[in-house]
Amino acid sequence: MSRVVVEADGGSRGNPGPAGYGAVVFDAARGTVLAERKESLGIVTNNVAEYRGLIAGLEAAAELGASEADVRMDSKLVVEQMSGRWKVKHPDMIPLHRQASGLARQFDGVTYTWIPRAENSHADRLANEAMDGAAGVSGAEPEPAAVQSDETTPAAPGWMDTTGAPTRMLLLRHGQTPLSVDRRYSGRGNPALTELGLAQANGAARRIAGTSGIAAVVSSPLGRAQQTASAAATALGLPVTVHEGLTETDFGEWEGLTFREAAERDPELHRKWLSDTSVCPPSGESFDEVRERILKVRDDLTATYGGSTILVVTHVTPIKTLLQLALEAGPSLLFRLHLDLASLSIAEFYPDGGSSVRLVNDTSHL
Repeated sequence: MSRVVVEADGGSRGNPGPAGYGAVVFDAARGTVLAERKESLGIVTNNVAEYRGLIAGLEAAAELGASEADVRMDSKLVVEQMSGRWKVKHPDMIPLHRQASGLARQFDGVTYTWIPRAENSHADRLANEAMDGAAGVSGAEPEPAAVQSDETTPAAPGWMDTTGAPTRMLLLRHGQTPLSVDRRYSGRGNPALTELGLAQANGAARRIAGTSGIAAVVSSPLGRAQQTASAAATALGLPVTVHEGLTETDFGEWEGLTFREAAERDPELHRKWLSDTSVCPPSGESFDEVRERILKVRDDLTATYGGSTILVVTHVTPIKTLLQLALEAGPSLLFRLHLDLASLSIAEFYPDGGSSVRLVNDTSHL
C-alpha cells in the first residue's frame, strides 16, 4: 500500500476537561475506511487531544504499511506546527510534536492540510464517542448531542451558582502603533500598526488559532484593531465583523499628547480626570460614557452570540470596562489594571446575569 488519507480530531469539554480523540484512515481515493482509532483521555486540553488523534492516525497508517500519508485536520495549530510554519512553545505540546514528527519520518512523505470541521465529520464523531467515555469516567454529565464537540464552552467555576452556557469573550488588545511607542493618548486617531505591532498581531493569531470553537471575530472600527483582528481571522478562517461600539475612548484635545503634556496643558482638569470617571477630557468622552457604551456592546454581543466563544479585538478602555462589568468592580479598576499591547484576557457572561473572568493580560504568545 502506497498512499493513504489520515483524518484526525480531538476535543475537550472544558479545555481542560473530559477529552478524547478520533482518527480514521482511508484509501487514497477516500472511498474505503481502512482503520479507525478512538480513545478517552481523561482530563486534558483540546490541543493535547488533537495531537493524540494525529499520533493515533499515523500509527494506524504505519501499521497498514502505507508509505505516504495525506493528513487532514481541522486544527490549524497542529497543521501549522507539523508543517514547520509555527513554532511549538507550549511544554505540553513539545513531546507530542516530537512523537508525531518521529512517526512521520517513518513514511516516505507526509502532507498536512487544514480542513473545515464539516469535512472532518468522521473523525469528529469518533472523538465525541471517546469524549462521552471520558465524561463517564470523570463523573461528568454527558452534554447534549447538539454540542458534543470541542467547541463547547467551559463549565462555570464551582463556586458560582449560574445556569446556561455563557458567552465567552476572548478580549485581545491591538498591537503596537507609533503613538503607543511614545506612550501617547491614542483614542479616535487612526495610526497603523508598527512592524513590531504586526508581529504582535501575528503572535496573537497563532495563539488564537489553537483555540477551538471560536464562532466570530468582532473588532473595533479603528484600523489598528482591524489589522490585529484580520491576522487572527485569517488564521481561523473567519471574517471580521466590525462593531462601532468597541472604539476607544475619545480623548478629545489630549489625543496624541503624552501623560505629562496633557497634565501640563490642563493641570486641574487632568488631575480630576485621573480620579473621577465622570470627568471628560476637553472635547472628549468620560469613562462613565464609555461604560454606558460598552454595556450596550456587551448586551448586543451576548444577544447575537449567546452561548458561543467569540474573539473581541479592541482597545484598553473597552477591555478594562468589560472586565470591570464581569467582576462587578468599582471604577478604580480602570486606573489600577494594566493591559499590555496584544494581551489576551477572557470574560464570560451568563444568560442568568452571572459572569466570571478567567484570564487577564496574558502575553505568553509574544
